[in-house]
Amino acid sequence: MYSSINDLHVRSWEELQHVLFRDTWDGRIGRYRSPFVYRGLRSHTYTLTTSLVRLGGDFALLEHHLLRNFRKYARHAPDSETSVWNWLALAQHHGLPTRLLDWTYSPYVALHFATDDLDAYDQDGVIWALNYVKAAESLPAPLREAIRQEGSNVFTPELLEPVCPTLRDLAQMQPEPFVLFLEPPSLDERIVHQYALFSLMSTAEDNLHDWLEAQPDLFFRIIIPASLKWEVRDKLDQANITERVLFPGLGGLSRWLHRHYSSARGRSAATDLEQGPG
Repeated sequence: MYSSINDLHVRSWEELQHVLFRDTWDGRIGRYRSPFVYRGLRSHTYTLTTSLVRLGGDFALLEHHLLRNFRKYARHAPDSETSVWNWLALAQHHGLPTRLLDWTYSPYVALHFATDDLDAYDQDGVIWALNYVKAAESLPAPLREAIRQEGSNVFTPELLEPVCPTLRDLAQMQPEPFVLFLEPPSLDERIVHQYALFSLMSTAEDNLHDWLEAQPDLFFRIIIPASLKWEVRDKLDQANITERVLFPGLGGLSRWLHRHYSSARGRSAATDLEQGPG
């Protein structure tokens, strides 16, 4: 469990806006440029656990088989694409258990995922904010040099492939665990609209949650009380941060409408229907 020094408890929408954008001023360029990426979770008790770890058992040994079979049966994926980093991003995007974790550059997108599940409105939500710029300082020298030459703080599959072609190569780069951030290709509108990227630990066994325990200067957490979730949700909807936008297509539209017309705090669905979504 993390020390409370990393947790910021907000009590109002106004206070939430202040902490969402804390430490984002870059005096070198005189602009607001956040060094953080964000991950929103519906419950503050949730950890930064990958879908691969949640498989249980010998999950690390299963990673290779999962990815091998995904590549074998992904009939509609580009035949010419061989980079393991592209395949990992594609697999994560389509729900395969991987060592990747989803993050976003947008604090509002993260706020959406902390408040999208109405069944969790009895629980405090959380936004994780991780300084990916400082995290890059812990990368092995070849990886640091690759992003330095690119003038970036994160990788793309094309940037990572020449210096580290395989997952085995990644694990062998240094004995101490490290995290890197990978921007996926624009697989579809969902990736683009969610301003998404992935975190990736150097081995499947390493856990970002545990790694951050020893790196308290790299992150903070915003705790969103359950009592504030409806206000946050309604204001996000008014700002057009909804499933209809973040999950383009009929599925996202249906999810948005289902949630929008659900009753809240004694409000009847009929009242919502009279008002309509806009």
